[in-house]
Amino acid sequence: MASVGRCFGSCWHASKAGNWDLAAYFVRRTRSLLRTLVSVRPKYTEQVADFDRDHLEGLYQALLNKDLAAFEVAYEKAVERANFYHVDTGHPYIDWHAPEMPPDPGLRFEA
Repeated sequence: MASVGRCFGSCWHASKAGNWDLAAYFVRRTRSLLRTLVSVRPKYTEQVADFDRDHLEGLYQALLNKDLAAFEVAYEKAVERANFYHVDTGHPYIDWHAPEMPPDPGLRFEA
């Protein structure tokens, strides 16, 4: 799950820098990592499918449309839902938020 957090945070920073392609890549990567997670932890299958459909798809569409305002709203809702899932699955100590600094400082986020 740490990889999911790094990708999801990198998506945030890439979008803020206007690098739509890189941000979209990180949403796709987040989705891929979550799909891998359910193969290892099938008890999360329904939650991951709901999160993908209800939150990640909207993020992805906002990025394809280069709509930062829509992306920011969708991202905040996705963070709220992810944190709900953390509590719901017995991990209330995981309280995710968009990172202030990019997770990978060596990566160029600017377009």
